Amino acid sequence: MRNVVRILSGLAVPVLTAAVITAGAPGLGAYKVKEGDTLSHIAGRYGTTVSTLVALNKLPGNGNAIYAGEVLKVPGKGSTTTTTKTRSKLGRVTYVVKPGDTVSGIAKRFKCSQANLLAANGLKAGARIYAGKPLQVPVKVRPKARTDNTFAGRTYADHIVAAANRNRATLKKRKLPTRTQVRSLIVSTAKRYGVDPELALAVSWQESGWKQRVVSPANAIGAMQVIPSTGRFASRLVGRELDLLKPRDNVTAGVVLLSRLTGAAKLDIAVAGYYQGLGGVKKNGMYADTKLYVKNVLRIQAQLERGWDPLR
Repeated sequence: MRNVVRILSGLAVPVLTAAVITAGAPGLGAYKVKEGDTLSHIAGRYGTTVSTLVALNKLPGNGNAIYAGEVLKVPGKGSTTTTTKTRSKLGRVTYVVKPGDTVSGIAKRFKCSQANLLAANGLKAGARIYAGKPLQVPVKVRPKARTDNTFAGRTYADHIVAAANRNRATLKKRKLPTRTQVRSLIVSTAKRYGVDPELALAVSWQESGWKQRVVSPANAIGAMQVIPSTGRFASRLVGRELDLLKPRDNVTAGVVLLSRLTGAAKLDIAVAGYYQGLGGVKKNGMYADTKLYVKNVLRIQAQLERGWDPLR
């Protein structure tokens, strides 16, 4: 990352730009996803929201289905948003001296010592400064807010995020089926357990885009985005231990859960239960993000029933 300092009305305003931003649509740049990135992390970096990035890039699910090497549109090129008190990542900003400025006044404004200000510019005590002279001003680096433990507006405990990171690393090393192969697996498994194949496909597309390599910060794993506790529940239902890192077992766990949910509630409540938990839906009703999730899944299901193929 490189720092660009823009001088506005005599104040130094650091503007951070990433080397991975390339030309895009007006007001937009392009960001190439790196290993370990999450959409919330990218959104925080570029001063936007997860929902904005999901909409810009037409991402499936809630934006957790991104992978290393994928190029995303991000607010960047052409953006005019600046923050007048942003601190440089390198711990310095450039300030252009204005008439009437003094070393002590500048030091006070930026909350640094006069000694550090003089040393940063190779000046001696009593040295004169003049209007138009650029000075390097030492500033405190603001620590980055952690974003890899947050997903869909919820923050997860360190041990859950650590487990998710381990599972993501494991899946990275494995040879996994293509999205076309995952789709076929979902269809055959849904038929086996009496679940509408288009419903199972719609849920998986919303959750992961039919990608087994996806792991969310909540440690929801694979194509069906199943968390370990749900995997254990599904294992009891099928009478064997399911390994959520294995595509067939992951799909089985998700489909078996859908079978149980659709047998216990009407369709919209069942879909909400997949996302929020059936008990939580019955107790608290659907949260705002749950309502959006249900709307998206049912829309995708209808499109699939009309012959839509998202992989074309």
